[in-house]
Amino acid sequence: MAGIGIIGGGVIGLATAWALVRDGHRVTIIEAREHVGTETSFANGGQLSYRYVAPLADAGVPLQALGWLGRDDAPLKLQARLDPAQWRWLAAFVLACRGSVNRRNSAHLLRLALHSQATLAQWRRDDGLGDFGWRRNGKLVAFRDRDSFTRAARHLADAGAQQVLSADDCLRVEPALPAGPFIGGIYTPDEEVADCHAFCKRLAEKLLASHRCTLLTGRRVSRIIHKNDQAAGVMIGDGMLPFDHLVIAAGHRSGDLGLPGIRLPLYPLKGYSLTLPIDVRHTPPETSITDYDRKIVYARIGTQLRIAAMVDIVGFDASPDRKRLAVLRDQARATFPDAGDHDAAIEWAGMRPATPTGMPLLGATRYRNVWLNVGHGALGFTLACGSGQLLAELITGRTPAIDMSGLAKWGSRR
Repeated sequence: MAGIGIIGGGVIGLATAWALVRDGHRVTIIEAREHVGTETSFANGGQLSYRYVAPLADAGVPLQALGWLGRDDAPLKLQARLDPAQWRWLAAFVLACRGSVNRRNSAHLLRLALHSQATLAQWRRDDGLGDFGWRRNGKLVAFRDRDSFTRAARHLADAGAQQVLSADDCLRVEPALPAGPFIGGIYTPDEEVADCHAFCKRLAEKLLASHRCTLLTGRRVSRIIHKNDQAAGVMIGDGMLPFDHLVIAAGHRSGDLGLPGIRLPLYPLKGYSLTLPIDVRHTPPETSITDYDRKIVYARIGTQLRIAAMVDIVGFDASPDRKRLAVLRDQARATFPDAGDHDAAIEWAGMRPATPTGMPLLGATRYRNVWLNVGHGALGFTLACGSGQLLAELITGRTPAIDMSGLAKWGSRR
């Protein structure tokens, strides 16, 4: 048996590989970078936000985006390019910006997210998967604007697990939160935090120790070899690697593999983060914080504070925008001046692979043995374990553990 090939060694590809190895399969991971988890998975926000999964596409977002044009401090930045892929993506995004669509897709994502939380818990318990900064620290979404707070409180994703708090209650939950700017919040006690890059490294170690995984790093797939409705393998350099099944989990580059009849509606959304060292002088928030109105998240991961924000729809250039990072640094310092060493912050930018609707592409394709696990946007770490487990079930012909409505673009294939 040639086994199962997985293109992409980020958190999605690695989680898929682990789910398959747990089922007894042999896998080969092909990663273009020299190390796993060094692109989008490297320094993301760190919050495992299982109940905060609403897609970016929502009613009013296009109008807000127009108001943000030209502002360096805007949560969303758009730079139009002479790129048909960008215009197709934007057109589909605008069509998805309806309240009814957002609510329906949020329900699908919530179902997947809660399954992902349960799957990670099982892996930690049964497989000894640890040492990646995991904590159940809760999450507080704090609001500066009264109208935003009222709307959010009215549309809780899970009223049984989420609590609407006054400003004073927010300070009791998180004493490091500054008094004054925030008028209330929504608190979810069982949300989690972890280091995604460390998680990727632990998965890679587990996979190699299983003796059922081959990890090929620094190797780029140039194309997929196919005939009729089936893939035979992939080209790497001058050689072909054969596989029985092939999983595409290459992030925003997944659409570059050239399978006829499959156009993946993916576009990269650039995001930014700062990682602040923490020592005894500092008072970081222990609860994960989302500054809702500024769209900035704060998560303590061990002895570091991760600060992440912004959505840039500006093309495929992953290089950091110095102005955007300066804005993030200034806003973070103003909100949490004593949370960490702001002057020693490590800057990062990454490309989040997103579909216009915010729904990942998970499942079968028109090719009998080619599968997708892409398009998770800013929720890759949150959704990775559940997505990998579901795909393993689909590949092996088992009934998925949850309803796949809204998740499988082409449906399951037995």
